[in-house]
Amino acid sequence: MKYIVGFSRIFVGVLFVISGFIKLNDPLGFSYKLQEYFGEGVLNLPFLAPYALIISILVVVFEVVLGVFLLIGYKPKFTVYSLLAMIVFFTFLTFYSAYFDKVKDCGCFGDALKLTPWESFTKDIVLLFFIVILVIGVKHVLPLFGKLTTTVLALLSFLASLSFAYYVLMHLPAIDFRAYKVGANIQDGMTIPDDAAKPVQEFTWVFMVDGEKKEFVTDGSYPTVNGEYVGVESKIIDAGYEPPVVDFSIETEDEDLTEYFLKEDKLIMIVMYNLATAEPDGVAKLKTFSDAALKKGYTVIGLSASGAAEKQQFKAAHKLNFDFYLCDEKALKTVVRASPGVVKLEKGTVVQKAHWNDIENVKL
Repeated sequence: MKYIVGFSRIFVGVLFVISGFIKLNDPLGFSYKLQEYFGEGVLNLPFLAPYALIISILVVVFEVVLGVFLLIGYKPKFTVYSLLAMIVFFTFLTFYSAYFDKVKDCGCFGDALKLTPWESFTKDIVLLFFIVILVIGVKHVLPLFGKLTTTVLALLSFLASLSFAYYVLMHLPAIDFRAYKVGANIQDGMTIPDDAAKPVQEFTWVFMVDGEKKEFVTDGSYPTVNGEYVGVESKIIDAGYEPPVVDFSIETEDEDLTEYFLKEDKLIMIVMYNLATAEPDGVAKLKTFSDAALKKGYTVIGLSASGAAEKQQFKAAHKLNFDFYLCDEKALKTVVRASPGVVKLEKGTVVQKAHWNDIENVKL
């Protein structure tokens, strides 16, 4: 039994540390995922949405710390039963999401590894199996070091996790797994190859035939039926190829200027997904920075999902000399984990990204 427990200990501990670290690297991203879960139509807990960031930090720090606790054997009963409680909650969440098709990606491994809802649920079932083994054989989970050393390591893991979370929130994720990372070309990321897998859909047609409702399943073609059409429902069997960049645009109320701006040799995008919630300390730095960028020959634009009137008011209030364009809020949250955040591009390729705290470090 102790060998099975030993394997389970290493497997669960390492997986929790890796999964937790990836989310700890991007707590804002995980908070956006929690907001999806809290929203109406999923858990229907909208009152928790304002606290999503705090909850995300607590959850991922606890996840990393529990993984470390298990590996070093710190307070085995507390650790094992805490792991059990956490995995039971996540298993319920991923099952609910998969069964009712509510959230397409659980965010278990952030942007580093995308899992479908059912893949996430399967992963949690496997973890639940090994954690149950740890519960049964908890007496075999022994400390690897002396009491003082184990306690110090446990405390250091907690402090290191909190410090790392604070650092990435005040700057940007240490590792960028998203499609807008430095070196990525946004235009290429939106392109669908000619040989890409096409989406596969199933259509269920309902007709009234001889006084009875009958269903006819096709791949999209209209069925040849001698009856009265009632309705049709479609279901995606295979999503096919999905480009890494979706919903990104640079638009006015009248035209789409995405391609035009992504051809610019020297472009600065100042991103604020919602002007009303942008950090005041960061906004205060924008005029000086944008003026310097314009003098260096850069084209400077703002991107926000806020309305046209709000953009004009914001520009006038802060005496900014660049215009704001429209982009999807979710896309902007993905582009850069800061509001305001700065993205420097050359012909659509990201060459530098900066949190507003580091705006002085942008090379012009």
